[in-house]
Amino acid sequence: MEVLYKNCCGLDVHKKIIVACVLTPNGKEIESFGTMTEDILMLVDLIKQKQCEAVAMESTGVYWKPIYNLLELEQIPTLVVNAQHIKNVPGRKTDVKDAKWIANLLKHGLLKGSYIPSREQRELREIVRYRRSLIEERSREINRLQKVLESANIKLSSVVSDILGVSSRAMIEAIINGVNDPKALSSLANKKLKASPDLLQKSLKGLIGEHQRKLISIQLKHIDFLTQQIEDITNDVNVRWFIVKLNATDRIKK
Repeated sequence: MEVLYKNCCGLDVHKKIIVACVLTPNGKEIESFGTMTEDILMLVDLIKQKQCEAVAMESTGVYWKPIYNLLELEQIPTLVVNAQHIKNVPGRKTDVKDAKWIANLLKHGLLKGSYIPSREQRELREIVRYRRSLIEERSREINRLQKVLESANIKLSSVVSDILGVSSRAMIEAIINGVNDPKALSSLANKKLKASPDLLQKSLKGLIGEHQRKLISIQLKHIDFLTQQIEDITNDVNVRWFIVKLNATDRIKK
């Protein structure tokens, strides 16, 4: 069988251990490493020392990422391969260790690496995913706030389009501060609010306890905190997106 790489390395990556199999014309060498940064740097040193032309590993959870990042810094060609692809390659014996099998497949050019975006793109994707989780958490917290209001028979969400709009916010803050009178609460509404004063007053006539005021206060603060975090991370996303587009344009020009 044709040999694509004379010197190469297969990695079997786990949460706490990395098993490396290095293949060279002189034979094979199998070593185990921890997963701390210092351990991975020792692995990278071994790969460089053995003059490996390529490295391959399965895309196991997120455990491959720190290894890939450090190999990328050293400009060592690295294939991150779907586990199912490795499993589907015929000819494996049951007693062959994962790292050795991966190394052998790599040596003969039988592995196809998954597409790995550039470092800038990976960082942008990670931040965008986290931004999405913040937005989802903010929505959940708004729903919790609405449920507390509903449990006190405050039907504000039935008469306003935005429970956190200027008018709604003013009324909710007044409720937190102990205002119970529906007329006094409705007077805080903006004149642009479509709901009639009578309907608004009816929606604000409820029975709210101190524990509910406390819950609403905490929820409102949490929503404000999440809103600020979303704004901050959105600014970061915009900057990083500009850099990614700029780098992509530069690569096209080259």
